Amino acid sequence: MRGRGNVRSSPALAVSWRPTTWHPRLDMGRLSRTRSTTSHRNLPHLFLFFLLVGPFNCLASYSRATELLYSLNEGLPAGVLIGSLAEDLRLMPRAAGRQDQPSQPPERTGAERSPPLSFSLASRGLSGQYVTLDNRSGELHTSAQEIDREALCLEGGGGAAWSGSISISSSPSSDSCLLLLDVLVLPQEYFRFVKVKIAIRDINDNAPQFPVSQISVWVPENAPVNTRLAIEHPAMDPDVGTNGVQTYRLLDYHRMFTLDVEENETGERTPYLIVMGLLDRETQDQYVSIIIAEDGGSPPLLGSATLTIGISDINDNCPLFTDSQINVTVYGNATVGTPIAAVQAVDRDLGTNAQITYSYSQKVPQASKDLFHLDETTGVIKLFSKIGGSVLQMHKLTILANGPGCIPAVITALVSIIKVVFRPPEIVPRYIANEIDGIVYLKELEPVNTPIAFFTIRDPEGKYKVNCYLDGEGPFRLSPYKPYNNEYLLETTKPMDYELQQFYEVTVVAWNSEGFHVKKIIKVQLLDDNDNAPIFLQPLIELTIEENNAPNAFLTKLYATDADSGERGQVSYFLGPDAPSYFSLDSATGILTVSTQLDREEKEKYRYTVRAVDSGKPPRQSVATVALTVLDKNDNSPRFINKDFSFFVPENFPGYGEIGVISVTDADAGRNGWVALSVVNQSDIFVIDTGKGMLRAKVSLDREQQSSYTLWVEAVDGGEPALSSTAKITILLLDINDNPPLVLFPQSNMSYLLVLPSTLPGSPVTEVYAVDKDTGMNAVIAYSIIGRRGPRPESFRIDPKTGNITLEEALLQTDYGLHRLLVKVSDHGYPEPLHSTVMVNLFVNDTVSNESYIESLLRKEPEINIEEKEPQISIEPTHRKVESGSCMPTLVALSVISLGSITLVTGMGIYICLRRGKKHHREDENLEVQIPLKGKIDLHMRERKPMDISNI
Repeated sequence: MRGRGNVRSSPALAVSWRPTTWHPRLDMGRLSRTRSTTSHRNLPHLFLFFLLVGPFNCLASYSRATELLYSLNEGLPAGVLIGSLAEDLRLMPRAAGRQDQPSQPPERTGAERSPPLSFSLASRGLSGQYVTLDNRSGELHTSAQEIDREALCLEGGGGAAWSGSISISSSPSSDSCLLLLDVLVLPQEYFRFVKVKIAIRDINDNAPQFPVSQISVWVPENAPVNTRLAIEHPAMDPDVGTNGVQTYRLLDYHRMFTLDVEENETGERTPYLIVMGLLDRETQDQYVSIIIAEDGGSPPLLGSATLTIGISDINDNCPLFTDSQINVTVYGNATVGTPIAAVQAVDRDLGTNAQITYSYSQKVPQASKDLFHLDETTGVIKLFSKIGGSVLQMHKLTILANGPGCIPAVITALVSIIKVVFRPPEIVPRYIANEIDGIVYLKELEPVNTPIAFFTIRDPEGKYKVNCYLDGEGPFRLSPYKPYNNEYLLETTKPMDYELQQFYEVTVVAWNSEGFHVKKIIKVQLLDDNDNAPIFLQPLIELTIEENNAPNAFLTKLYATDADSGERGQVSYFLGPDAPSYFSLDSATGILTVSTQLDREEKEKYRYTVRAVDSGKPPRQSVATVALTVLDKNDNSPRFINKDFSFFVPENFPGYGEIGVISVTDADAGRNGWVALSVVNQSDIFVIDTGKGMLRAKVSLDREQQSSYTLWVEAVDGGEPALSSTAKITILLLDINDNPPLVLFPQSNMSYLLVLPSTLPGSPVTEVYAVDKDTGMNAVIAYSIIGRRGPRPESFRIDPKTGNITLEEALLQTDYGLHRLLVKVSDHGYPEPLHSTVMVNLFVNDTVSNESYIESLLRKEPEINIEEKEPQISIEPTHRKVESGSCMPTLVALSVISLGSITLVTGMGIYICLRRGKKHHREDENLEVQIPLKGKIDLHMRERKPMDISNI
């Protein structure tokens, strides 16, 4: 069936593969079966029936509900056919081999229906994750999202709920796991509301797993055979049924244990450990094995954990002596307190079960108890009193070893006392140093040869010579004290240091010629003095902290040691006077903190002292140096030394020439302070060196194309994350005299202008108009006539400043014809001015009667002598007075020739001269040009409309 899942009908159906249909008013299933059995015979009755229930037809169409149940294994790939709703709802002919209901004719197929059937989920919901529904054929397939039964049902849990188009259903008392879908069958006349249940069958895809890798079980050593102990933390298997955990076993039973499995009402299996032999903790206190959980899949999957079986102790052992009797010999002159013997019993149990106490038996006489003391804890027997002459020479000490809940173990100590015939020597101490309860106390700073005690050595019998010496190690010396006999002085031989050794024990031994020895133990306890100052582990404490730290940040914990004891060794910590106020030091703990944020850019290194002071009297102290380095963080953006940079560069500056240096700084250090520069805009024209900050132009710059450039330069540091800043760069191009004046009027050397003979002297005739693309003095233009040709070309003059050409003298009859003036237009550039020339053609005549003739004259190359006189423009302001004296020779000549007409001629001459003098004065004043002191000329040429030279 092409990987199709199994399908079966609802329990309400008696026949498989046929869905059950419910209706609140009509039993549509019964109606369908009746219609199939009566066939065509009951068609009139059916027609009448539907006619009667016609008003309810709409309600019946929308109230038909059908339920389908499919089942499939979890973990199937995408595209596996789950079932065909059209076939299973008998909406299409069944596939070959599906003959389960031949008695009823099938309804028309979806292709035969008009309009065709449409299948859709009631709402999208989660259905797209697990199943896909073909809207035309009604086939359900698995989707690309693999169905995991354990993920669906163990996490979803609970009962079924028909919310949305798909839901998850699982029953606590059942292993069922269902996907619930709501499907709508359209169009309206074939409407069905189908509830589809997809049962997800479990496969053995999960191995049993213990919740812990180590499992411990404690068994008392007296546990009887067949004792059952539940093993906590049983294995878990998300699979269900036979695929879940079925059995447990041990890898090694140690011939002492076995496992059994019990199943409760819910089906959960719990392993039980069963004791199969007698346990003895004293023989073996622990058993280690591997517990294995196995499921019922095919093949089965396993899970394991380490099982440790600990044997707990019980009080099953009593104290035992290795011997039943010991023999002890004691001399009659033994010193009181001397250990004479020790008994020891052994109990193999643990803890309180093995505690042993020792005691005398009630059979031991009281006299023996008074003479010999038994330590109930250690079992040591000591001589408790001096042995007198009437003391028994044999003592039988019966000693009991008592354990909890045990019969005491018994040992007998036979003590034999040997009486001494001669009395031993006597040692009589007389202490000079402070002595309390047999202990001599000395200060560690006592000088050499400090006396401790006098010892008098004597023989009670008075007839034996007694010698004395010092036994034991230590800076002590026992020497005869002369001039007395049998007097000895105990003194120190070198300075003593409490920190090296606090306690000494030496023995003064005296013996006589008979070989009897007597010992006197001297115990010396040194008293500590404050002779040691605290010591830091390191005299230089090097610390680091990142800047911008949090307030009260922890720096370090100072630690100093003091070899002295008690209060003299208690150390307190203090800051030195050179420590900044924002550092604090806990005097008790030595924790050093900083209360404020540190800024490396303000101060990178701190160096100050700390003190460690003890509590002695007088106190001692030591000093260490704290060297704190503040580590850099990238908290500073690159900073340009100016917000705006301006550079003046001459035009035509060569490509990649140095324009200027962009200076930028970054207060951070290391990589955080490394700055890279780049041009944000105009990068196709300008480039900047990252290392030097040198700004360069890739190409030569022309002021006439663009007089200034505005750039933005970005500085980016090397921090993480990087910080940046920008600066504005203005580049102003300085003008160079690289453009000659451009003559705009006249437009051609072939143009001409008609000048009437009646033109009055001083009248403007035409003008030469030129411009210069340069600026300043490079654009100041001067006009001059450098060549003339014609009948009387000197009759015309040009204004060197404005370029206006005026008639200088009245035109005569002989002046008719073509006058050609070669005008030079020159700038005032430095170091060498540039110029252009233009030919001004003036035709003196009343009319233009023959233009072709004039044009032929213009086409001829004129023979003009070039004048070398340069045009002059008055730069400094000048005030010239009118010189009327130039008219005086004329007046004198006229007066000589015609005395009669002197008055008339003189009056006319004066009038004409005065008028011409005023005109020259006005022209001279107009030549004044104001030059800025700094050499920057901003000449704004007023726009002139070129005159048409041709006389039309």
